[in-house]
Amino acid sequence: MHRHRSRGGRTFALKGLTRVAPGYPHPEMTGQLTDPWTLGGIPIANRVVLAPLAGIGNWFVRLQAKRFGAGLVTSEMVSSHAVHYGNERTCTELLRVHPDEHPVSFQLFGQDPDIMASAAERVAAAGADLIDLNMGCPVPKVCKTGAGAALLGDPDRAVAVAAAARRGSGLPVTVKLRPGQRPGERDGVVLARRLVEEADVAGLAFHPRHASQAHRGRPDYELARGLVEELPVPVTISGGLRDADSAREAFARTGAAAIMLARGSLGNPWLFGRLLGTWSREPSADEVLAELEWVMERAEDHLGAERAARYLRKFYPWYVERLGGDPALQDTLQRTETLAAARAALRAPALAAAA
Repeated sequence: MHRHRSRGGRTFALKGLTRVAPGYPHPEMTGQLTDPWTLGGIPIANRVVLAPLAGIGNWFVRLQAKRFGAGLVTSEMVSSHAVHYGNERTCTELLRVHPDEHPVSFQLFGQDPDIMASAAERVAAAGADLIDLNMGCPVPKVCKTGAGAALLGDPDRAVAVAAAARRGSGLPVTVKLRPGQRPGERDGVVLARRLVEEADVAGLAFHPRHASQAHRGRPDYELARGLVEELPVPVTISGGLRDADSAREAFARTGAAAIMLARGSLGNPWLFGRLLGTWSREPSADEVLAELEWVMERAEDHLGAERAARYLRKFYPWYVERLGGDPALQDTLQRTETLAAARAALRAPALAAAA
C-alpha cells in the first residue's frame, strides 16, 4: 500500500516517490519570483531565499537580506553538538534572532539523531520557524565527523537524523543536499526520495554540483528539474546564482519552488531587490558606503567593537568591490585594528576627491 499525502488541496499516491499526480501541475513549475508560497505550512512572501552562509549568516546578515526583500532567510551552519552541549558562544551569538527577520530557518549539521533532536528543540525555543539540515557541505572537517555531505553515503543515518530533528523541534524540517560525493553519483537523489517518504521533510534545497566540485563547475540544472518534477514537496535551487540573470535562468530551467542566494548576495543585498523588481540600477557609492556602515554598526552591537573590527575584515572586500575594487583600500582595510580606523579609510577617497 502506498502512503497518500495532500499537497495544495490534492491527494495523490507516493508510488515509491515517483511523480506528482498526472495532470496536476507541480506548484513549483508555475510561479514567479514575486509569488507567495508556503513551506511546511509557513507562509513565505516570495521565492527569493537567503542561503545558509557558513561563518557569515548571523542575525544582522539575515536582517539585511530581509530589508532588501528576501522572503525567507537561513542561518549559518550551526553544530548540533555545540547547541546540545550548551556552547556559550554558539547559544548566545549564533542562535540570536531579530524580531524582524521572520520567517527564519536555522541550519544544523550533525550525524547523531539523539543530539540532533536535542539541538533542534533548543533552536525551536530560540525562535526558529523552520529547521534546515545540512547534508551537502563538502568541507573535510565536517565530513570526517560523519555529517554534511558524508551523510549522502549513509542514508539510513541521514533519514534518522531528519526524523529526529522533526521530532525534537516540532517544526517543519528541510534538508539541503547535493547529488553525490563525486561526478556521476546519485546518492543524494535517492536520499532525497527517502527523506520525503520516510522522514516527512517539508522541502529540500538542492545544489546540483557534486561535493567534490564544491562551488566549481556549472550546476546540473536538468538533474535539478527532474527532482523538482518528481518530488511532492517544494525544492529550492542553490548553486551558481551569482547575479540576477543566472538566478532567473536557474529558476526558469529547473521550475524550482524558489531560488537560494548565497555568495552572489555577499556585499550585494541589492540583488534581492533586482530579482523582486524593487531595485533596477547599480547602487551609488554613497549607497554602498551607507549599507556598509549599517553592517558595521550591527556587527559592533553583536560582537563588541574589538571583535567586530576583526570580524568585518571578511566583509570589506565585498563592498569595496562595488566601489571599484581599489587594491590600496582593500589592503588598508585588512590592516585596520579598529572600526574608527576602518571608517577613516573608507572616507579617505571621498575626502581626497573633494580636496
